[in-house]
Amino acid sequence: MKIEHVNVIGGGLAGCEAAYQIAKKGIKVKLYEMKPIKYSPAHSNQDLAEIVCSNSFKSNLLTNACGLLKEEMRMLDSLLIRIADETAVPAGQALAVDREIFSKRVTEAIRNNPNIEIINEEVTEIPEDEITIIATGPLTSDKLFEEISRLIGGEKLHFYDAAAPIIEKDSIDMNIAFIGDRYGKGEADYINLPMNKEEYENFWNELVNAEIAHLHEFEKREIFEGCMPVEVMAKRGIDTLRYGPLKPVGFDDPRTGRRPYALVQLRQDNSTGTLYNMVGFQTNLKFGEQKRVFSMIPGLKNAEFIKYGVMHRNTFINSTKVLKANMQMREKDNIFFAGQITGVEGYVESIASGMIAGINVVRMIEGKDKFALPTNTMLGALVNYVVTPNDKFQPMNANFGILPKLDCMIRDKQERYRKLAEISIKEMNQLKT
Repeated sequence: MKIEHVNVIGGGLAGCEAAYQIAKKGIKVKLYEMKPIKYSPAHSNQDLAEIVCSNSFKSNLLTNACGLLKEEMRMLDSLLIRIADETAVPAGQALAVDREIFSKRVTEAIRNNPNIEIINEEVTEIPEDEITIIATGPLTSDKLFEEISRLIGGEKLHFYDAAAPIIEKDSIDMNIAFIGDRYGKGEADYINLPMNKEEYENFWNELVNAEIAHLHEFEKREIFEGCMPVEVMAKRGIDTLRYGPLKPVGFDDPRTGRRPYALVQLRQDNSTGTLYNMVGFQTNLKFGEQKRVFSMIPGLKNAEFIKYGVMHRNTFINSTKVLKANMQMREKDNIFFAGQITGVEGYVESIASGMIAGINVVRMIEGKDKFALPTNTMLGALVNYVVTPNDKFQPMNANFGILPKLDCMIRDKQERYRKLAEISIKEMNQLKT
């Protein structure tokens, strides 16, 4: 295929990685970044690949999902992970970077690449007759937001992320929890966590006094008009939750034979049934507070929180309806998406999606089959999660819960994760891009 250049819209983590993966194969890239002409409400640094929040890329351990993901990306020659390693600051077992030096080094690498042209302007129209990767992040500008909405259909685009925590099923104490639907109707789809009066009141007291996360001013109005955090609802009165998401009617606690005082429900979140979300628990509590307070719920004492609840401005597409496994649009072969706008969450995950999009653009130009990783690799499982049909789709980060289950039961969590990582690295060693 004769291609003059590829457009990459967005000079963040995903866009820079995608541009590098394409350019290193000798293909020209036009990388569009609206900074410093225009800044989003959360950005201030004129360099590319700006890190807005924490400077941590999370753990480097292979028994940590993000650590495994980074190692897979090192094996595939990720530019940004390499620079992160080179600009690391002391952080124990985690990979943390000097954010200013990191962004500067990425900018230099991209600017000095002879196959990449950086164009500093706001893109408001998507060239549908050219190969284009859209990697504009969760704070996509309003004009481009409208263009993307037109391109994919407005019902497939979300304005903010209001999500409840997601828990690994194997970490739920099923000696306390029980499976069933209200009044015995339905297909027994829910895991139920019954609470007595003392347990509920202790939980309520901690919930209403827990510390909340900071929101930008521009986020507050549009988020809370659309969805009420569970802690805000609880502050309306001690019994409010018992008449709302924690209502116990239609259930008997198998341990007592009586109706519980309150009841928390968990709903299956993925097709394999390894992940469950907390029904009605959209929250703006700090992550540490979520772990502390929600672990007070009977059955969740040792819960593994795969994803904490979030409530913030986050533009993302419903990738389950829009994208193929190579990050390419189902309906427009020349348009690819990458980064948090696809529904991956986190720095490393954003870089990973940019890598996959970039590699697959190259393969399409070269007339080769798409590059699809096995789902027993963390990278393959993450991509599979965001493109697999899911009516309750919400952004997701790397976690062991999205990997296929092992053939044998390993009760020790670290040993289980070590085995899953071993399988993943073995698969990666056999891959060629």
